[in-house]
Amino acid sequence: MKINRAKYKNLERSPEFNFKKEFKEDFFGSSPAPFIGRFGYPEVNIGILGTQFSEKTGIYDAPREWSSKNFSISKIAGMRYELVNSRRKANIFSKRGKLIDAVQEIGMASKPVELEVNLENRPCLELKQESEIVPFGPAGKLKSIRITENARVDTRVDRIVSDSDLKAVSGIWELYKKGFDENFLTKLISVGNLGVGRNRKFVPTRWSITTIDDTLGKRLIEEVKKFPAGDYSIYFGGHLGNYYLILMFPEIWSYELFEAYLDYKVNPWSKAGLFYSTDHEGYNGRKDYAEECAGGYYSVRLSCAEKLKEMKRQGSLLVLRFITPDYNIPLGVWVTREASRKALAEQPISFSSKELMMRYAAELIKRKFNFELKVLLKESRLLKDIKAQRKLSDFN
Repeated sequence: MKINRAKYKNLERSPEFNFKKEFKEDFFGSSPAPFIGRFGYPEVNIGILGTQFSEKTGIYDAPREWSSKNFSISKIAGMRYELVNSRRKANIFSKRGKLIDAVQEIGMASKPVELEVNLENRPCLELKQESEIVPFGPAGKLKSIRITENARVDTRVDRIVSDSDLKAVSGIWELYKKGFDENFLTKLISVGNLGVGRNRKFVPTRWSITTIDDTLGKRLIEEVKKFPAGDYSIYFGGHLGNYYLILMFPEIWSYELFEAYLDYKVNPWSKAGLFYSTDHEGYNGRKDYAEECAGGYYSVRLSCAEKLKEMKRQGSLLVLRFITPDYNIPLGVWVTREASRKALAEQPISFSSKELMMRYAAELIKRKFNFELKVLLKESRLLKDIKAQRKLSDFN
């Protein structure tokens, strides 16, 4: 096994992770998820994630359940690094073949699919850090694959997938309203199971995550804009060493995210010399990709839009993420989505004025992290816009 033990000492010490497991090239197992690579696009690696060590693999790809049960970083990583990525190169528009059929069945199944896998070589585990996708274990070139039982597919999903005239955005929204979560929708779109028939294609998993968060967020924001403004209020909370301070202002919709790294080693992808990233949008949204905060921008925006819809209010949201040294192994964008949801599930503190709210926020962050909040606030576009912003009544 090729393992950078210096970066993963905490895993090595944890009983929830076993470095000594040996992977086989031929195995019977079950797959909870597909994985579509992005390198070489449009010729990409199309594969399935399956484990050789457990029959109960549904929990291996269940971010909401990990969050609700407060799984530790080592427990999540321990499960995910057991998953073997059995893959083969194919074009994104590929329509036929045993691998294509298997991947698409797994992508729409409500439970892990049992299968038989034959790889060309014994896979070896090489731990890598990923900023947006959930990590997984070794990869192996697929020789053959066979599904050994029929996949269980929800009838509501089957109806949407079978409708080759329905646009992908409409299908995503319909299933979301029926309670299907972002993780499931990501799998569905990544394997080309949604959209108008001639336009269906495989989408790299990394891109699919942001596509789902962005699509759902935009639809919710359009609804939120119809509501009256809320109050001055603060939410604070987090998950797995990621904490969110969310400031709501009684203004028209706008959103800004700061991600502050309290330990530089946590974020190896940040720009040299910077300890934070930030992106922003006004009432009319943004046309370009949020380059600095990347996928986390859209996942947290989705959480905020869900909360505003629940409250039947709109507002300007200044969101500040504080990444502590406890978050020592990146686990993917789902962490930002679930951590911000946990913050928004906390009891809010309301204020009669902006000044009182800002003072409380600064004192809270100083007390929690010994961090001067004004360092970030002075860079906020949202706060600058609020000073010159037209009132909600101007848009009615």
